[in-house]
Amino acid sequence: MPVRTSSTHISSLLAELKELRESCLAMEQEFGASIAEACPQSRRSVENFLHYLALRKQDLRDLQSRLAALGLSSLGRSESSVLAGLEAVIAILESLAGACFDSPRQSPSVDFTSGPAALTEQADHLLGPAPVGRAVRIMVTMPSEAAQSYELVKNLVEAGMDVMRVNCAHDSEIEWERMIAHMHRANQESGKHCRVVMDLAGPKLRTGPIHRGHHVVRWRVGKDTRGDVIAPARIALVARHYDAGSLPSVDALLPVPETLVRAACPGDIIRVKNSEKKKRELAVIEKSDHACVCTCEQGAYILSRAALSLLRDGAKIATGHVGELPFVEEPLRLHAGDLLILTRDENALLAKHRDLPHISCTLPEVFSTAQTGQPIFFDDGKIEGRIREVHPGHIVVEILHPGSVAKLGSAKGINLPKTDLGMGAITAKDRRDLDFIAEHADIVGLSFAHRPEDVLELRHELEARGKSGLGVILKIESRQGFDQLPLILLAALRHHPVGIMVARGDLAVEIGFERLAEVQEEILWLSEAAHIPVIWATQVLETLAKTGIPSRAEVTDAAMGVGAECVMLNKGEHIVEAVRFLDHVLHAMQAHHLKKRSMLRRLAVAQVKHAASPAP
Repeated sequence: MPVRTSSTHISSLLAELKELRESCLAMEQEFGASIAEACPQSRRSVENFLHYLALRKQDLRDLQSRLAALGLSSLGRSESSVLAGLEAVIAILESLAGACFDSPRQSPSVDFTSGPAALTEQADHLLGPAPVGRAVRIMVTMPSEAAQSYELVKNLVEAGMDVMRVNCAHDSEIEWERMIAHMHRANQESGKHCRVVMDLAGPKLRTGPIHRGHHVVRWRVGKDTRGDVIAPARIALVARHYDAGSLPSVDALLPVPETLVRAACPGDIIRVKNSEKKKRELAVIEKSDHACVCTCEQGAYILSRAALSLLRDGAKIATGHVGELPFVEEPLRLHAGDLLILTRDENALLAKHRDLPHISCTLPEVFSTAQTGQPIFFDDGKIEGRIREVHPGHIVVEILHPGSVAKLGSAKGINLPKTDLGMGAITAKDRRDLDFIAEHADIVGLSFAHRPEDVLELRHELEARGKSGLGVILKIESRQGFDQLPLILLAALRHHPVGIMVARGDLAVEIGFERLAEVQEEILWLSEAAHIPVIWATQVLETLAKTGIPSRAEVTDAAMGVGAECVMLNKGEHIVEAVRFLDHVLHAMQAHHLKKRSMLRRLAVAQVKHAASPAP
């Protein structure tokens, strides 16, 4: 039955839409300087972005409902071409009202074709052309072993990796150069065009080193439900000067005197005392000139200098001691209600708080900017606290969460969502790394982009190195970065090409986990309005990458990546399988979704035939 619409109702809608159009044009006038400062390729994108900001300044839900009731566009999918969407709806309503036009309407600078095309062009320029069958690229963070293993990099490229991510917070230039060389070789052999993005470490606030701990190795055995051993531990004993890299997979490695290794034979027993001075017997099963592999049916913790005895037919034929083992820190154990002392100096032990756990942090700016009562989070939000006292050399933190025991180790992230550290995003280390990045990378990632000045500073650093055309990805991972996002995007559009990474790990801690879904959607909307490609990052298919089996929730999360231009996977033992899995998911989802728009492809489940009536 047709909907009857009064002329008054149409006139009211027209008046509201024209007012919206005028607010968009007024915003364009107000920010004329920002349009002029944009690079030539992005000026129309800046105009569209400003139109979108004007649109989203108002609550349009009632207007949307009334437009939808007439079968018209409710403007909910107009990010890439805002003014064109408004003009189209206005034209239809004016036609319904019987209005006549003496002069042709001025065409918007960004229309339904050029808007999406501008986003596609920016994404292609930054991340490389999309692979056949999926518009979303796959980015993969390189583990340290990628520097040693060409096969790993080759397998990732063949599985569907489009962008290699090198995190400058880890490894060194030697490893970075090897990773990139492996990728170039894989590109050449496969005919693909995988690109390199190198992320600056940025001013990441982390816990300092923990000196408490032991030089120890540990091994475990596999047991069934009755406690019977079904998988003995495998332990390699190697001469102290021997490179153990060629040994088969083992659960633990002990450096021992070469004389003891040479004397050992398969069938011998090597007795060692564990950390509790209890004896453990290792059965020698394999032998080479400089190493032997043993099995043990009991778990153990072994310390440096542990006593060793080599037994044959019950007789002791050689002795020795375990060499220097790796240091394993003993993390701080924290409960709700505990006090933690955060210090400027890693060696500080305050007499007043001697009995409380102490740990240092990497950025001294905290001690001059943090305030009493502000929240503080450790280890990606796993531990929540509140600042009780602030002093020039230390901060007293009350632990609020979790209720059970939590372990805090070194190099764990610290988030202060309500504290402005007053720091730029580029550190002295980042400037040194930029020399290498300018020579070897296709894209540079700016971590902790808090404000537009950070973007301009990176641009200046690239121009100083003659690399003003290098692609840039801005990582939004703080409350301040999100709050400043419109200004950050305007500054970003002075550069071409540029992208945004939704770094959901730190961002979730900074803004609160309950707001993450809302905020990540807002970043997608704003970026699409600016025609800036988005990288969907942090914990995508993390369980699959680490264990080989995905959780159901993370499969759904990965599918959400179809709304971005790129999805980032982190490292893990099963990362190659994770890339293949994500490639399949994105191929399948692309048939159903294009950005926010549902694509009405043929559904097999909808092909229903009339069923015969069941027999009585």
